[in-house]
Amino acid sequence: MEAKRFNKVFFLEKINDIKRYIDLLEILVTRHLKVRYRGSILGVYWSLLNPLILTGVYTAIFGAAFSQYYDNSILNYCLAAFTGLVVVNFFSSCTAQTLLSIVNNGTLLNKIKIPISIFPVSIVFANLFHLIVGAVPLLIIFTLVTSSNILNALLLLFPLVSLNFVCLGIGLIVSSLYVFFRDLHYIYELIIFVLWISSPVFYPSEIVSDNIRPLLNLNPLVSIIQSLREITLSGNPPDLSLVWSSFFSGIILVLLGLICFKTLYRKFIDLL
Repeated sequence: MEAKRFNKVFFLEKINDIKRYIDLLEILVTRHLKVRYRGSILGVYWSLLNPLILTGVYTAIFGAAFSQYYDNSILNYCLAAFTGLVVVNFFSSCTAQTLLSIVNNGTLLNKIKIPISIFPVSIVFANLFHLIVGAVPLLIIFTLVTSSNILNALLLLFPLVSLNFVCLGIGLIVSSLYVFFRDLHYIYELIIFVLWISSPVFYPSEIVSDNIRPLLNLNPLVSIIQSLREITLSGNPPDLSLVWSSFFSGIILVLLGLICFKTLYRKFIDLL
């Protein structure tokens, strides 16, 4: 009886902890959105303006040269560039913000007992809100136009979930390391640039040398971009190997992020 009572109490405490975590997460996400867009005219739609402008620039410069890889259609190249930019911009914005999230809230952590992981997680959820409100409706429209099948639009969920897993895993890692290495902010800018240029955003992956392509495939964003393009451009279900590759990369990075965070978080308070 005592063991059952203990298990019940333990279970209820865990449920209450989860509820408190969710409530706190909602508060932090709302605060982040209000602070970021206070006094802004376009609000969250600023996150959509950047990929739209860059899509126009890339199409004007590279559209004629690379359209042959997209059924000789400049419109298809335009859509391909947009999907690549959505992924890369989301990743760079999300992870760059999570890198600073723990250190920027160091004063609060020294005053109030709060789960430290809530800060990088809240940044990922806030950026996910931007993605859902901004780019996702356009991706759904593109998919419905090319396929005329709502099921294909639902398939967008898989690469987008993988993208958020990748961002969460990387975010946990870099936010943990930044507590100890404040120069990481400058190094990470270079890492983001390398990931961006090694992703087939404005160029088709077919032009990359066969010797270099296996190295580029180590970039977790590549399979996500290619999956989105298959869904939005062809209207066909994505290659399952790409879906599983991106999803597996995301899960691995989340696990690595959790391990890194659990290993280091006890030393955070002394350095904040």
